[in-house]
Amino acid sequence: MEQRVEKLKKIANEIRINTFHAITKAGGGHYGGCLSLPEILTVLYFDSMNVDPKKLKDNSRDRFILSKGHGGPALYATLAARGYFPLSALDELDVPLSKFPKHIDRLKLDAIDVSSGALGQGLSIAVGMAISLKQQKKPNRAYIVLGDGECNSGQVWEAAMSASKYHLSNIIAIVDNNTYQLDGPIETVMPLEPFEKKWKSFGWKTFDIDGHDVKSLINTINKAKEEKSRPTVIIANTIKGKGISFMENATYWHSGTVSKEELNQCLIELEELK
Repeated sequence: MEQRVEKLKKIANEIRINTFHAITKAGGGHYGGCLSLPEILTVLYFDSMNVDPKKLKDNSRDRFILSKGHGGPALYATLAARGYFPLSALDELDVPLSKFPKHIDRLKLDAIDVSSGALGQGLSIAVGMAISLKQQKKPNRAYIVLGDGECNSGQVWEAAMSASKYHLSNIIAIVDNNTYQLDGPIETVMPLEPFEKKWKSFGWKTFDIDGHDVKSLINTINKAKEEKSRPTVIIANTIKGKGISFMENATYWHSGTVSKEELNQCLIELEELK
């Protein structure tokens, strides 16, 4: 287990570094919300989900929804690391007519199950997928990563009610709880607390963990898979802009552009992650 965890940590760091470089080459973008994701995406794609880059449309695969679509660059870096396409493809991020827009688009890239970017819609789609899979008596799961800020949307809670009503234990949701959104701290814009109690009151099994702790992510997702009667949500507490000191927990870096002076510091700090 420990060797496995260490291997996944290294992969997550590589994904964080490649995500940063892709966004920077594209001229800027959603650094903050992308850099909080690598451990979550690494555990999902390299350990927990039933997916195969050689079988993109295999009906037996698990489904994945990145509801916070602005985290697309981190997902692309993860898919490249998993072997869906060459790492060099990340150079096409945000290039006109490329397969790699900053917000993910399933019509442009076969490895994407759901287009996203309009926040608040992903969980509704996961509910539809999970109901269909359940009706077909298939063992597949629908995994979804939401942003904490998008949980301000009423549609998220309508979907949460539906998932509970239909006992969709084949949904495993992970909230990237980095505590910031575009306009500032969550607690200032629209407080979510008591966040975990809200999910519990909606009938979900809940976990509250460190979203950068690879071992905890593995163990918690495994526990979620054992649930047979209700959907599960994992509140993964993360740091927005993780890995770059001046980006961490800074509202400005929800989306921004790195100056030449800042780039030098970033490269030094990213080198330390290797």
